[in-house]
Amino acid sequence: MSLFGFAKDVGRRVFGKETEADQKLRELLEADNPGIRDLDVHYEDGVVSLSGTSDDPEAVEKAVLMAGNVAGVAEVRIDGLQAPPISPEVDYYEIVAGDNLSKIAKRFYGDANAYDRIFQANREVIKDPNLIFVGQRIRIPRQPG
Repeated sequence: MSLFGFAKDVGRRVFGKETEADQKLRELLEADNPGIRDLDVHYEDGVVSLSGTSDDPEAVEKAVLMAGNVAGVAEVRIDGLQAPPISPEVDYYEIVAGDNLSKIAKRFYGDANAYDRIFQANREVIKDPNLIFVGQRIRIPRQPG
């Protein structure tokens, strides 16, 4: 999959003017780079295009979520990324009103106390497990076996 959709009007504000978006998004991803070498970021009309190289599909998933959970971003494209295919062992979930990580863990794992698994899988986009926002997209690792 090379295109991921996001809620354009929600997320962390990283840039003010579109002319500074490439640089600000690149700085955001490089500050907590999940493992992409030669990272390049291009933003135009709500679409972020990522390029670079990674040996880890999880790094790509995290970079997509880091870029997509920024206010003003509606789509993230990864056609320019050279990496193994994204894992089928991960689901994606969009936060809705009333959600918290415990409630999401209960829904996906049957155990509200498993919220830390979701938190750890999303450390690049969730800095505090008590602070998530409506419209945010996160990774949900599937249960083993």
